[in-house]
Amino acid sequence: MQVSSQTVNQFESTNNSNVVNINQANSYAGTTVPAHNVSHADPRQNHILATLTDAELNSFVADLELVHLSRNQILCESNAIPNYMYFPTAAIVSLQYLTDMGSSSELAVVGNEGVVGISLLMSDSKAIHQAKVCGEGYCYRLPAHLVKNMASNCHGILLTLLNYSQNMYVQASQTAVCNRHHSVDQQLSRRLLKSLDRVDCNVIMMTQETIANLLGVRRETVTEAALKLLNEGAIKYNRGHITVLNRQLLEKRSCECYLIDQQRK
Repeated sequence: MQVSSQTVNQFESTNNSNVVNINQANSYAGTTVPAHNVSHADPRQNHILATLTDAELNSFVADLELVHLSRNQILCESNAIPNYMYFPTAAIVSLQYLTDMGSSSELAVVGNEGVVGISLLMSDSKAIHQAKVCGEGYCYRLPAHLVKNMASNCHGILLTLLNYSQNMYVQASQTAVCNRHHSVDQQLSRRLLKSLDRVDCNVIMMTQETIANLLGVRRETVTEAALKLLNEGAIKYNRGHITVLNRQLLEKRSCECYLIDQQRK
């Protein structure tokens, strides 16, 4: 199989049309998969895969599966070995730390700039976090037993993944500092901006309860912070749909952590 600008002629769909095995040439943009209208179906719409040459991508692209991820779907539990490495193209995944008491706090966010399941490179290491889908959409996944073969046969992606793992460490460290030293108002603005950067519109599908779990605070605290943004005209909220009306105001209300996030890209 060769990566080119040709249109996909056929997909073999399985798993109730949620998984699509690639078996012919791409690009996949505009291709219709049964039960889903795929608008993000080109592996190179994931920034990690986009860094590869055609030869590098061709060395493992036949093993990739196109998957539709649903909101709140768990990709991997903490203290477990991931079954797949995921390369999002449109989905957004939250990496969360869970306490023994059931509380949670977000460590990092992964969209089409990154990958989920990077611990598979580290001698089948267990994930230290739960990977939970917070924005539904498509991604490509590679079975765990093929990850090391991919890394061995494609040195370009190995270097890219190692660099990305460093960025994830920085993001998690920045989030820890933000949660400790900045107000919930600032944290909320930063989190909304991080979601906004990973969607192609100004609407974020997220409830206040979800945001509270991500920030590790009470729901009532998030409600108070959200009301401030609403009254200032920065956002509009309706039953889990957050519409960003004024991005500049949201950036102003955020902390310096968001600027650092942007500089790291």
